[in-house]
Amino acid sequence: MIKSTTIHTADGSTVSITPRGIEYDLHVQSAAGRSIATVVMNADDLAALIAEAEEVQGW
Repeated sequence: MIKSTTIHTADGSTVSITPRGIEYDLHVQSAAGRSIATVVMNADDLAALIAEAEEVQGW
């Protein structure tokens, strides 16, 4: 299980990942604090998203 975490972007925006039962909420906020989107993902989709980001970014 992935713990709650917040990713800060270069422009000051954030992506907060929060477990919610068997799914995860990804909440995207602008640098000004405005909600841009909330996305619900299952664990497999979230793991695939993180793996892709790691591959692209070289994390």
